[in-house]
Amino acid sequence: MPKLRSALLGLAAALLLACSSTTGPSPARKPLPPPGASSAGAAAGERVAHTALSQIGTPYRYGGNSPRGFDCSGLVLYSFADAGLDGLPHSAAALEKLARPVRLDQLEPGDLLFFRLARRKISHVGIYVGSRSFVHAPSSGKRVERVSFDHVYWGPRLARAGRLDF
Repeated sequence: MPKLRSALLGLAAALLLACSSTTGPSPARKPLPPPGASSAGAAAGERVAHTALSQIGTPYRYGGNSPRGFDCSGLVLYSFADAGLDGLPHSAAALEKLARPVRLDQLEPGDLLFFRLARRKISHVGIYVGSRSFVHAPSSGKRVERVSFDHVYWGPRLARAGRLDF
């Protein structure tokens, strides 16, 4: 398992380097912690949730990871980078592989929610913000929004939750 996680982290770093060359340099931030590192806890998760909430109304943009426009994983990258965790992959499926599983009744703000939309694999991610709701960038033509777990579309497609350790 440690070898797999190391390989995933190396792949994520390579993908981010490839992407960063097209968008210019990004500000220096805390690197991704080693597997098994202790969590900085609720304060970091609250910061992630606060940042995601502050982006409500931002337009959806495929591949977007800035306040000019977000896709679902781009919103996660931006929110976590603001809280000090940089170097995450720009993919819902890859984020799911990095996240430690969390039961829905143990969710904390900043945890990730993973969804299966059309196929068996994870293809969408949102950020839990408390009160059985999450923030996400839904799809083309829409804007970042806060949604309840009980939403008629999103609720049945929720596959699992996970936590990224700081």
